Amino acid sequence: MKNKPQISDLDVFCVVVESHSFVGAASELGVSPAFISKRIQILEKTLDCKLLNRSTRNLSLTEDGKYIYEQSRRILVDLEYMTEALSSKKDMLAGNLHITCGFSLGRQYIAPLLSQLLEEHPKLKLQMNTLDTRQNLLRSNIDLDIRVGNDLDPNVIARRLAPSIRILCAAPSYLQRKGEPTGLEDLHNHQCLFIKETDYPLGTWKLENRNKEHTIKLRPHLSSNNSEIIKLWTLQGHGIMMHSLWDVLDYLKQGELLHVLPDFWERADIFGVYPARLTQSSKVKVCLDYLEAELVGMLPLEEIEAITQYSYNPY
Repeated sequence: MKNKPQISDLDVFCVVVESHSFVGAASELGVSPAFISKRIQILEKTLDCKLLNRSTRNLSLTEDGKYIYEQSRRILVDLEYMTEALSSKKDMLAGNLHITCGFSLGRQYIAPLLSQLLEEHPKLKLQMNTLDTRQNLLRSNIDLDIRVGNDLDPNVIARRLAPSIRILCAAPSYLQRKGEPTGLEDLHNHQCLFIKETDYPLGTWKLENRNKEHTIKLRPHLSSNNSEIIKLWTLQGHGIMMHSLWDVLDYLKQGELLHVLPDFWERADIFGVYPARLTQSSKVKVCLDYLEAELVGMLPLEEIEAITQYSYNPY
C-alpha cells in the first residue's frame, strides 16, 4: 500500500457505519452526502478493498469493512486518549462526549449540572440525548449513559452516582373512585400504569419491604416508553404507577399524588454506565466525579431513608 488512509476518512467511515446511511452521516458531520460518498470511495481506493455493500435501501459492511471498522474505531479511540492526555496535563478537558439519559432526570438534574461542568471545561463538546429506552452503547457510539435502576447488564461498567427509590403513587381522584389497595395482591383489582423499558418484562414490579423482595405480575392498564406520559396519565387519575421518588416528591407535597402502599418500594439508584474502552477516559471520569458530588446534595435522601429505614452514606 503506497498511501496510508487519512484519519479524517476513517472517522467519516465510522460515522457512516454507526448512522447506517450516507445521508445520516452527512447530517451528523454537517457536509453533503456527495462529500461522504467521495471520501468513502477514496478510502476504498486507498485500502484497495470494498468496505460497504450499497443499494437504494440498504447499507451493510463487507467482511473487509467489518475489520476496517473495528480497527478504525480503535485508532480513533487511541487518538482521543492521546488528545485527552495532553489536555489533562494542561488541566483542561477537550473533545467530544456523547451522553444519554432519561428525559425527566436529564431535564431536571443532568442538563443543569452539565451546563455547570462546561463552565469549568469550555473546550469540552457535549452531545446529550434524552431517551427513556436503553441503547446499545457500542452500537450507538455512546460514551456515557446516566441510568436509573439497579437491573444492570453484566457486560457494562457501572458506577453508582446516587441512591434512589421508586414508589407507588396515584392521584386522589383515582383513589376516591377505586379505593386504596390494602396489599400487593390487591393491585390485581386496580388499573396499573407501566413504563416500558428495554429488557424489562412489561407488567412486572419488583418491590422491597424491609429486606424482603416481592415480585408481582400485573396486567398493564396503560403503558408507554416515556415516563413523562405515564406521570401525566397518573396525575389525570388513570391509575397507579411506580415512579422515582425524586420525580414525584413535589406532587406528593402538593397533594396532587398520594403515596400508595408506603411500606413497599423498588431500589432504583442512579448509575453512570459506560463501555469498557472508556475505562481510562479522563473526560468520563471527571464527568462522573462531578455528577456524583452534585447529585447527592440535590436528591431527597432524607425522604428515601424515612421510607426504607436505611441509612445511605453518599460516600
